[in-house]
Amino acid sequence: MNIQDIKNMPSQKGRVAIVTGANIGLGLETSRFFALKEMKVILACRNMQKAESAIEEIKKTTPNADLLAMPLDLSDLQSVRDFAQSFTEQFDRLDILINNAGIMVPPFSKTKDGFESQMGVNYFAHFLLTGLLLPLLEKTEGSRIVALGSMAHKSGKIDFDNLNAEKKYSKFGAYSMSKLSCIMFAYELQRRLTAHNYQVKAVAAHPGGSMTNLMQHIPSFMVLLMENLFSGLFNTAQMGALPTVYVALGEDIKGGDYTGPDGFREVKGNNAIKVPSTDYSHREDLSKTLWEVSERLTHFNYSF
Repeated sequence: MNIQDIKNMPSQKGRVAIVTGANIGLGLETSRFFALKEMKVILACRNMQKAESAIEEIKKTTPNADLLAMPLDLSDLQSVRDFAQSFTEQFDRLDILINNAGIMVPPFSKTKDGFESQMGVNYFAHFLLTGLLLPLLEKTEGSRIVALGSMAHKSGKIDFDNLNAEKKYSKFGAYSMSKLSCIMFAYELQRRLTAHNYQVKAVAAHPGGSMTNLMQHIPSFMVLLMENLFSGLFNTAQMGALPTVYVALGEDIKGGDYTGPDGFREVKGNNAIKVPSTDYSHREDLSKTLWEVSERLTHFNYSF
């Protein structure tokens, strides 16, 4: 799928999507694509001022966009619960849930609930959010849950003895583990959805190498080097959003699919295609354990 394919796609009017972290980067571009197809888009963001600015930005090119900003702080599980309650009180359907928001290689910190920040924001909060919204997703025909992965998952391992940096903290190690967890969650969720005859599809996507706000914690000299010498090797945020839009709306998408750019080593590309993830990410034993640990740590049990 490319940009022209999206433009040629039938209107999605009447459908409702949630995009977490929608005020900037991949989330903003994903929301822009959805707005172009006349979807109702909920921009679920921590900073409401930035969310409203994003709405103004989208309306510059899509004046009739149907957009709503709602507060969601993924570093606080109570905020996740409050968001889910508020959304279900206002809406009777949810077609697309894009678990997009994330942070990358920050200095060590913990979320309000004691999670290492990358595992907490990128994975655990989205695990809870998905579970809270699953009943509404199941009531909505053709609904999909999209987890945002990363090429970094290829170097990731699930260290159950150090999930929240209890023993040591590696910026890149924690990021890789968080993104691997997101992908494994999508696969395990799909297995459970299938086993219980749910109609919802759980899928995943990665943007390739995209120059987005995720780079904010990368040393400035490295960012300058990438921007000035290697910028041609990376996707723009718009192109990085294509795999997400494809896996969310593509007619040929099946539960458990994973998408990314079509270029060399999936770093960039003008088309979004189905791509493989590592053998490790498909390990059902580890995915099952991760699921059980996630339920315990978030104090939330799925209905299956």
